[in-house]
Amino acid sequence: MIRKTIELATAGTRLSVANRQLVIARPDMDEARVPIEDIGVLVVDCIQTSYTHSVLLELAQAGAALLISGHNHLPAGIFLPMQGHSSLTERHHIQISASEPLKKQAWKNLITAKLRQQSNALLAFGTDDRGLVELSRRVKSGDPENLEAQGAQRYWPALLGNDFRRGERETDLNGLLNYGYAVLRAVLARSIVASGLIPSIGVHHRNRSNPFCLADDLIEPYRPYVDWQARRL
Repeated sequence: MIRKTIELATAGTRLSVANRQLVIARPDMDEARVPIEDIGVLVVDCIQTSYTHSVLLELAQAGAALLISGHNHLPAGIFLPMQGHSSLTERHHIQISASEPLKKQAWKNLITAKLRQQSNALLAFGTDDRGLVELSRRVKSGDPENLEAQGAQRYWPALLGNDFRRGERETDLNGLLNYGYAVLRAVLARSIVASGLIPSIGVHHRNRSNPFCLADDLIEPYRPYVDWQARRL
């Protein structure tokens, strides 16, 4: 079953749990209820939201993730369940012992898929894919030529115009992309934990202060879906 991603953004929302259901009470609106086991990610984009402790406990026990935003409406933190897959220890050992060639091959596959998805995003708007499929065929183990960056130089101007600069300044469009990526990152982080893997151990991303390196690896082929939605909006 595909779990739901639920976003709450109404000021004064109160969350509680009753009969294994998330109870959502909002001012001047009918009370809403969602079965806890149906929730994959709960996004709370309002600092006036209040919770009961049982909300956090039930979400964790059901394997759901909680993503909260700050005053600027950008994600501020992710709450993930501690319990994982039934073969947790075994999978941790396998993940930790993965060889460097295997990790480089995995990164090649991720970047190849990302470039092809970027091509699909451009084609969806009737735009030439700028040779991204051909570029994807040249990706080698570990992407030593950094074809990912070369693809980005072709992709962003074609998708969003020559004046767009990804991440250079906090424009409305960059904010929209960042928000979409953050929600997707939370989905991946939850799935990683539920699969019995360690989210901080990636195949390419390595940062001692980043607890979600593996999510940042796996998100790459899915970013173009967020880009496509941002272009549509």
